[in-house]
Amino acid sequence: MSSSFGHAFRIHTFGESHGGGVGVVIDGCPPQVPVTVKEIQRELDRRRPGQSEIVTPRNEADAATILSGVQDGHTLGTPIAITVANKDQRPGSYDEMALKYRPSHADYTYDAKYGVRALSGGGRASARETIGRVAAAAVARKVIATLVPDLEILAWVKAIHDIEADVDPSTVTSEQIESNIVRTGDPAAAERMIERIKEVRSDGNSIGGVVECVIRHCPPGLGEPVFDKLEAELAHAMMSLPATKGFEIGSGFAGTRMTGREHNDPFRMVDGRVRTTSNRSGGIQGGISNGEAIIFRVGFKPTATIMTSQETVTASGEDTELKGKGRHDACVLPRAVPMVDNMAALVICDHLLRQRAQCGG
Repeated sequence: MSSSFGHAFRIHTFGESHGGGVGVVIDGCPPQVPVTVKEIQRELDRRRPGQSEIVTPRNEADAATILSGVQDGHTLGTPIAITVANKDQRPGSYDEMALKYRPSHADYTYDAKYGVRALSGGGRASARETIGRVAAAAVARKVIATLVPDLEILAWVKAIHDIEADVDPSTVTSEQIESNIVRTGDPAAAERMIERIKEVRSDGNSIGGVVECVIRHCPPGLGEPVFDKLEAELAHAMMSLPATKGFEIGSGFAGTRMTGREHNDPFRMVDGRVRTTSNRSGGIQGGISNGEAIIFRVGFKPTATIMTSQETVTASGEDTELKGKGRHDACVLPRAVPMVDNMAALVICDHLLRQRAQCGG
């Protein structure tokens, strides 16, 4: 089972949703990078359950412990291990689901692959696995800050169901995004999104949406030709997140309805730098960053667990029905935002180190 991600900055996550805990081992982090538990905790608090009235009420503090690789607030250059204990486990909520496959979950496919699976909470297929990624990304952000201090990575909810937010990627701030429990930069849309989530949850149903992300002040030259193109690695990172169903960068699928004359980004010189007059490429050309803002979007499906009866089968191959129960998000989007921007941080950190190793940049 592949639980590793990255090349120069490589992470390996571990743990199941209802096991003793989850965590990550980071290898390749440069030495003497300032890192504190408080900085890691700040990112974990953004993705933890129970943080607002519209997310799962599972009561987890998600308190991080650094086991190795950091001394006196600075990295040693050796592997960094970070763990988070699972405290609010309720495996009894999954007794029936241990015998019946939950529709659109990974229960059947894990059984088909391994012949065995974690019976509570989805095991490694649970979004709780992303704790290790977010913790590692908190460290990656500190590496990025030492190499490119001006670089910013921000994500926000672009759409929930059929409600779309009006957010300007060039000006939106972290404060605007975090000012509402939906995590969008559009206050008017936020209110409508909150009400929609509450309506759907009260009906025992779920909805999905889109997270948009911008990487500002990224230097040109990041990304590798052919297989490790920067947008390919970003797509890999985003599509490895639970519940993702789509990725597009720059003009995305809308670009297919344009002509080349409409879609091309003309070059010009600005203050001695090569710039583009438009950004339909989304900041990446030929798989390599061009210095413009990198803008992409990630589609998330409706949460698979719903509180109404659905057709399914048992592990022994009998037709039956199953009604969801337990604690679940009616919409994953608010908690998906920190997953998206932190996965982007892992990709950018990895490519900054790879660029420095190969080209000395």
